[in-house]
Amino acid sequence: MGRFDKYNVDLKGMRVASLELEFDLDNAFFADIDGEEFKKGTVKAKVCVNKGREIFDFSFTLTGTVVVPCDRCLDDLEIGVDTENTLRVKLGDNYADEGDIVIIPENEGDLNIAWYLYEFIVLALPMKRVHAPGKCNHEMTGKLKKHSVDAEENEDSDEMQIDPRWAGLKDIQIEEDN
Repeated sequence: MGRFDKYNVDLKGMRVASLELEFDLDNAFFADIDGEEFKKGTVKAKVCVNKGREIFDFSFTLTGTVVVPCDRCLDDLEIGVDTENTLRVKLGDNYADEGDIVIIPENEGDLNIAWYLYEFIVLALPMKRVHAPGKCNHEMTGKLKKHSVDAEENEDSDEMQIDPRWAGLKDIQIEEDN
């Protein structure tokens, strides 16, 4: 049995008009999924599948927390997740992703939703992931301040150091044709 077999949804064999699934995504799930954004968390996933004539509509509700590295100090940062997403799936000849519809081969007839669960969580995370003011690792923020002050001093300096290989370019003037 594979690591993600429990996330397979048998669409071809679905006999009811709607199906509700629940999953507890934990550290083992996030470590196994091998995503780059994070490896720890506890998220409850509720998945509803509604069977139409030709389309299967998936509704995902994900709530919980994940642990990501802080963008500023790199220490662990716990971020809440509360998101709802949808996915439309259709049976066809070959696997394809046509905009808002995923087509899976009819001869296979099932869809593994593990990666979709992970991706929807990633999409729910904020772009900037930092601790609240004063909560970052003090040692790391001290080093960051030290290096950012040096960079500001170099920018404010009247005499910017120019690479000697490029120094000759400052004397070149381009004449404009009128």
